[in-house]
Amino acid sequence: MTDSGADVVQTTLDPVDWDGFRALAHRAIDDTIDRARSLQDRPAWTAVPADVRARLATELPQVGVGESAVYEEFKALIEPYTNGNRHPRFFGWVQGNGLPLGALADFLAASMNQHLAGFDQSGPIVEEQVLMWLKQMLGMPGNASGILLSGGTMANLTGVAVARAAKYPGDYGIDGLQGRSTGPMVFYGSRDTHGWATKSAEFLGFGRDAFVAVASNNDFTISLQALKDAVDGDRDRGRVPFCVIGNAGTINTGAIDPMHSLADYCGAEGLWFHVDGAFGALAALSPRYRHLVDGMQRADSIAFDLHKWLSLPFEIGCLLVRDAAAHRRAFSSSGEYIRALDRGVIRGGLLFAGLGIELTRGFKALKAWMCLRAYGVKRFADVIERNISDVQRAAQRIAASNCLELLAPAPLNVVCFRFHQGGLDDAALNSLNQEILYRIQEGGYGVFSSTVLNGRFALRMANVNHRAGYADLLTLIEAVEQIGGKLTAPATTTL
Repeated sequence: MTDSGADVVQTTLDPVDWDGFRALAHRAIDDTIDRARSLQDRPAWTAVPADVRARLATELPQVGVGESAVYEEFKALIEPYTNGNRHPRFFGWVQGNGLPLGALADFLAASMNQHLAGFDQSGPIVEEQVLMWLKQMLGMPGNASGILLSGGTMANLTGVAVARAAKYPGDYGIDGLQGRSTGPMVFYGSRDTHGWATKSAEFLGFGRDAFVAVASNNDFTISLQALKDAVDGDRDRGRVPFCVIGNAGTINTGAIDPMHSLADYCGAEGLWFHVDGAFGALAALSPRYRHLVDGMQRADSIAFDLHKWLSLPFEIGCLLVRDAAAHRRAFSSSGEYIRALDRGVIRGGLLFAGLGIELTRGFKALKAWMCLRAYGVKRFADVIERNISDVQRAAQRIAASNCLELLAPAPLNVVCFRFHQGGLDDAALNSLNQEILYRIQEGGYGVFSSTVLNGRFALRMANVNHRAGYADLLTLIEAVEQIGGKLTAPATTTL
């Protein structure tokens, strides 16, 4: 009897021609290295042309074009048009440049395709080791808990979720908010706290008003008296304060809240102390500047990003929680399909599945492990120190200019300023500086972002750029002076 299926060729999604794919992969790596080495010779940003947008707007492909052809499309239509954050003159928002080794690590992680809920495999062991290193870097105890997440928003949201479960007056896992018999739970942060706080209040079921934006001081740090007044007033109204956010580098200006004072206050009031250290927390690596975030290590939880000041490729954020049991209680789950067994692939259970909302997670830890092993903490600390010191020099240069104005202190690595022309009111200056921003970006000089401080439009330089030096900052400062001067020069007439 003949097996009728013996000669059937099974369709897979592997390359048909492995040698051809090998050649394509080598070419892609060579092209990537060539681009990385020549970034400084390219515009910092180029808008996506209309014809490129049109070519990307295709119908659903029923039959593929092949691996080589789609790579050529990538080179022509996708690779040239980023927001510029790889460039040495990118100072917009707080976005890291990425690292070539980190990109290689992401390729290796994707090729392994590990499922990081847990399992008896190398990935969770590596993630546990990376988390141990991160705890050491930020001064958290070795028995603290942690998990790698997509970024600061998810890490902060997860931290507040842990605080909610830990401070809930009852069994939150059973009752939830709907079963609560006490007043509304509320949490606090300065009015300069990132928008993740309001989004988290909505997502976690509290409602937007559960996040109380507390007044800031003139230096954009949280007002401790305003915080105390807000907490006392809420308690008098029957609300239940449970958490205070301290900012280790606010998004607008890089202001750092008084960590020791917040830790003392939260301890005395029985409140969870959570630190949003999205980029500023890693100032702790610098012997010269770690005093700026001292006290952060006393927090109940810290959220921060490795794709910011460690320059790892997107996306990799982290949450550290001092009370490991509280962390696990907030996300504990069970199911026969994930029950731990004594032997085999699921021996020991799914370590990370009970530390966050995600079951499926990629191998983010590999790029952190490889880059920290390859370069060591000191090399990253040197970059952080240079970034901060270069911004301090830039702030001094701006303050000394007769046509520029600092709009906020620059305590860390963010400086906010504007071109200032005498005789113009704030509305006119806002329009003028917005036009300067456009021309800097569209001219390919570099990338600033912007913000509004006390009603004044600010050019905002945030320096987490490992490829940048002071000369790059100075180039853009001088470009602002030159463009602003041309825009405000008296019109001339020719007879």
